[in-house]
Amino acid sequence: MNRVIVIAGPTASGKTSLSIELAGRMNGEIISADSMQLYKYMDIGTAKPTENEMRGIKHYLIDEVLPSEEFNVVKFKELAEKYIKEIVEKGKQPIVVGGTGLYISSLIDNINFSESECDWELREALKNEAEEYGSQYLHDKLKKVDEESADNIHPNNVKRVIRALEVFYQTEKPMSYHNEMSRGIPPSFTYNTIGLTMDRQRLYERINKRVDIMIKNGLVEEVKRLVELGFADSITSMQGIGYKEILSYLKGKSTLDEAVEIIKRDSRRYAKRQLTWFKRMKEIKWFSIDNYGNNHNVAEAVINYL
Repeated sequence: MNRVIVIAGPTASGKTSLSIELAGRMNGEIISADSMQLYKYMDIGTAKPTENEMRGIKHYLIDEVLPSEEFNVVKFKELAEKYIKEIVEKGKQPIVVGGTGLYISSLIDNINFSESECDWELREALKNEAEEYGSQYLHDKLKKVDEESADNIHPNNVKRVIRALEVFYQTEKPMSYHNEMSRGIPPSFTYNTIGLTMDRQRLYERINKRVDIMIKNGLVEEVKRLVELGFADSITSMQGIGYKEILSYLKGKSTLDEAVEIIKRDSRRYAKRQLTWFKRMKEIKWFSIDNYGNNHNVAEAVINYL
């Protein structure tokens, strides 16, 4: 069975640079498990690696779809497994890297999210309910029929709340049941999962600094260009952290300083949620960046562990 290296952890913890360092030393190619980096034209706000940073290493699931295209964990799993096979067939080392916990879990736990087909009418009706009564109303509805999924899904993540309700209404069984069933089937590959962490305060400082760099590098201009290209603020991709706040600023609803502070705050909260998700995964071997001086040393420790 072929081995796949997975690098997980919160935003701004150094996952991208470590993955590139490892790929360079292990004849690897990289598959992104980031739900925002897969969108074209969204580079600065997603902290997408530049051509220079990629160092000639092939990356997959970056610039995969247009911001207006629908993308979900089912498509991610299907494409990620396809790309893993392609990399293995080339005799190279697949490295999956990203902070989207659901994407990573779908591979490691072999979760089958496609038990039921999409019911667009039901989905639209639930979406309307969320708009009329609020996201908490819909989340409470889910809690009544699938408490486990409700505990794992944030009330503001309306898209996933709707999907969980859709699965229940179509199969009369909670999504958590389907996930548990699919976990019993072993994955096609052996996954070695590395988790990056660091002192919480230091991580928050890195997040704040990263946001300042994004603004300096032209995040406002990037969002303006997306609007000019016709990507409306109602689409999922434009609701990502960094994009919705700048959109609000461009509409005159806030100052740029206020928008920046909200991006920093929401990015810190997101990092906290990511850590909570990954800490539940028993398979992760954690490496604290605080114990190593640089990426080279972290890579050395990871290779020794592997």
